[in-house]
Amino acid sequence: MNTSLTDVLAGARLMPVLTVPDPATAAPLAEALAAGGARCAEVTFRTPDAEQVVKTMAAHGHLTVGAGTILTAEQAERAVAAGARFLVSPGLDDEVIAKCRELGVPVVPGIATPTELMRALKAGLDTVKLFPAEAIGGTSTLRALAAPFPQMRFVPTGGIRAEGLAAYLAEPSVLAVGGSWLATPAHLEHGQYTEICRLTADAVARSTP
Repeated sequence: MNTSLTDVLAGARLMPVLTVPDPATAAPLAEALAAGGARCAEVTFRTPDAEQVVKTMAAHGHLTVGAGTILTAEQAERAVAAGARFLVSPGLDDEVIAKCRELGVPVVPGIATPTELMRALKAGLDTVKLFPAEAIGGTSTLRALAAPFPQMRFVPTGGIRAEGLAAYLAEPSVLAVGGSWLATPAHLEHGQYTEICRLTADAVARSTP
């Protein structure tokens, strides 16, 4: 049976999007995010050790961990085997969607056009990633796309900053917002976990009604 992203996130509306070059930073990163109030995180498959990062962060126990930048069905399998509870893709790929359905995990494919939205609906999906959100018009584009598709929920990501978070979350069609400003590779390289915790706490406060 397939689980929905709504069920997996259990009300969490802030999704840190993480690119983690060094797996040794995964455990303290998970601790900093959780201490700041984050309840979920997306680990991008852009680094050689992404599987180990997912495994380590999932073992922390206080975060629902997913994997992002999933481009192939094979990556989807590896991510789920490592402990990912949801998968995110930058685009709409039929093979990735089919594999996620087979694995029983929610997948959030990226879309930027009404045509892609119609393909997502045809594939039986009810949640998509608006990507790259800021570059294609932000909340104005989101509202325009959401209007003809009231059954669809969106997870906007790409270029969103702390000051824009509340505007996205105020949109009824938005399930959660992804942001990479919370924990950057530079933060991790310099061991700035206190700053990650602070940025996360600030974003959680902004995302709480």
